[in-house]
Amino acid sequence: MYVLKPGIKRDPERRWALPDRIFFGFGACHILAGVFLLRQPLAGFHGERVVPRDGFSGNHIFVTDGTVVFDFHGYALRERLVGHHRNCWCRQQPGWNCRIDRVDFDLLDTGALNRRKMLGPDQYLGDAVARADRFLARIDHHAAYEKAAGSGAS
Repeated sequence: MYVLKPGIKRDPERRWALPDRIFFGFGACHILAGVFLLRQPLAGFHGERVVPRDGFSGNHIFVTDGTVVFDFHGYALRERLVGHHRNCWCRQQPGWNCRIDRVDFDLLDTGALNRRKMLGPDQYLGDAVARADRFLARIDHHAAYEKAAGSGAS
């Protein structure tokens, strides 16, 4: 698991300068998920949110069709992504646990995001929606989905 250097998330210039995968994996996952749902490169997806127990960090938002997920890693089986996320945070914070909630708010609405302690797309140094669009455009979504979906076959 990648660990950000202290202070990067609070420094708009240093945060914006992160490579895309790190930017969307450590603080802007909700923007990537929101743009995915807006553009719908594949149908049938909804957002889900990892919500750690009180007193723990480790929030994450991804999109899923219930079997396959998409986040900054790309496409994977849902159970593998959730297991990986859980294992990484448990190693860093003994006693870590979470629940997974279906997202019931607009992932690109600044007010809704701020109420949940996340930045809105207009609160980053640059255009976070355009950055997510560019990230999504580099992916062959159908091929990546099929590869992920087939990775669980025996």
